Amino acid sequence: MTRHVYALPLILTALFLLTISQAWAGEGKVLDIKEVKSDAGLTAWLVEDHTLPVIAFKFAFKGAGSSNDPADKQGLTQLLSNTLDEGAGEYDSQRFQKTLNDNNISLSFSKGRDDFYGSVYTLSKHKDTAFTLLKLALTAPRFDEDAVERMRAANLARVRSDLSNPNWKAARIMNDVAFEGHPYALNSGGTISGLNAVTPDDLRQAAKTLLARDNLYVSVVGDIDAQHLKALLDDVFGGLPEKAAVATVPDLVVQNGGQTVLYKEDIPQTIINMMQPGIGREHPDYYKAMVMNFILGGSGFGSRLTEEIREKRGLTYGISTYFYDLAHLKGYAVGTSTKNDSVAELIALTQKEWTRMRDEPVTAEELKNAKSYLIGSLPLSLSSTSQIAGLMSSLQVDGMPIDYLDVRADKIEAVTIEDVQKLAQSLLTPDQMTVIMVGNPEGVTPTKVVDTLPNVE
Repeated sequence: MTRHVYALPLILTALFLLTISQAWAGEGKVLDIKEVKSDAGLTAWLVEDHTLPVIAFKFAFKGAGSSNDPADKQGLTQLLSNTLDEGAGEYDSQRFQKTLNDNNISLSFSKGRDDFYGSVYTLSKHKDTAFTLLKLALTAPRFDEDAVERMRAANLARVRSDLSNPNWKAARIMNDVAFEGHPYALNSGGTISGLNAVTPDDLRQAAKTLLARDNLYVSVVGDIDAQHLKALLDDVFGGLPEKAAVATVPDLVVQNGGQTVLYKEDIPQTIINMMQPGIGREHPDYYKAMVMNFILGGSGFGSRLTEEIREKRGLTYGISTYFYDLAHLKGYAVGTSTKNDSVAELIALTQKEWTRMRDEPVTAEELKNAKSYLIGSLPLSLSSTSQIAGLMSSLQVDGMPIDYLDVRADKIEAVTIEDVQKLAQSLLTPDQMTVIMVGNPEGVTPTKVVDTLPNVE
């Protein structure tokens, strides 16, 4: 499973210095990102900095996420992410992990619904060892029976632990209801039966078919130059299959709009999740949507929802909005909780604020504050090599241009009051939200009551 080597405090210092020395380097540039192409045609984005001897290496395999899991083997890619570093080549699990720890190397894999991810953090002097182990993990994973069983047991324990978490239950039901009939409705973390059904041969086949050169995106930050990176790309990834065989996933809009679904549970507060169709980062109006979201509920304290529902009425500890941006589905969502006897009032107030945002212009002060925060907060997201490499990787996978960060501030600054209202009028549908409740709410009549959690067993 994902591991972190905590003997890397040096990285944090390096990242701060990296931000100072590189983040604002170059006229008009947020990051001095260079595209590097290897002799074999593999590409990577590189932010080079030699202030301290540290390398952060992030990569993603597009389309290789849990949407590839068969319905009867939900959790296949989850287990794959947990076992790739459990021994490879001549290294069994114990020796592989000991070598990482002895050299202060952090190597991990993870999966999303859409994509499969990996990362390496290493001191420069240990880079040969780090990238040898990464190469072996990708091209010669062992999937030994004892390691697979250990990771299977850990995942089964996680699933059973999640069953005591009402927030997890609400999210699980939302996936089932809002993404009904789609691969996104399945349990990306795995079901009990699905995890038990996955075999080492399934993992070997998944590694061979999902992880390839044609769906690979690489981002690197730190103490390495373009020439060394070119050679590294071919050495580490050159042995992967040329083409991946990922699932064809259809596009989807949020399902069951206007429906209210309840999972009854005897708890003092009801968890409430709401979702409607949204837009993603590639949409031409996304900058306008960022500003609208900040004002409506994305900014926490100071947002309209927090002001009206928490500050004025004390109905919740917290309420927030966010864009749910997947490759094949774009949603706009709300998450909150409240006392059981306040559920109806909170939902009504949320819908009222949705309507007010759509029907009334935001104020000049709201617009100014939103722009100021969204532009000024970017450097805070670039305070570590991990964050920088992660942001670069997400931009690559989303198909954003290499100068995305350089034009971001101007795009946000250009948003007007009229832009926000026009976007809100076209996007917000307060009467068509899919609402999920977990608890024992009063004064609300659900359209459906769920008795059994979907895609768990």
